[in-house]
Amino acid sequence: MKFMLTMSGPISACEKMMKLTQAEIGAHIRFMLDLNAELKRTGEFVLAEGLDFPPQAVIVKATRPDAPTISDGPFAETKEFLAGFWIVDVASRERALAIAAKASTAPGAGGKPMAIPIEVRQVMSAPAIDG
Repeated sequence: MKFMLTMSGPISACEKMMKLTQAEIGAHIRFMLDLNAELKRTGEFVLAEGLDFPPQAVIVKATRPDAPTISDGPFAETKEFLAGFWIVDVASRERALAIAAKASTAPGAGGKPMAIPIEVRQVMSAPAIDG
């Protein structure tokens, strides 16, 4: 069973991350790399990526592929942002939830667990279509 675990938070969390010391950022990144290594050892790792901060985002809207409207971030209407994600291939929903719980404890300021909200959603396969 594949699941996508998305790590998101309020825009204020982005501002807090930017105030972390180099040592705190290093501890946070080491935690994520260690989690990824653990998932690789267990054969559950598919993909994981961190995403850039909201001000670097763009939104593309189009009614035709050759005439897009591109808007630069940050976006005033956005209250939360997607910080990163994992795709895991696990035996059960419970295992996906356990991985999400561990990811949520990534260290932040002073090494304290950040309690990052992690949304867990099963990756679905498209149904077969005729034609």
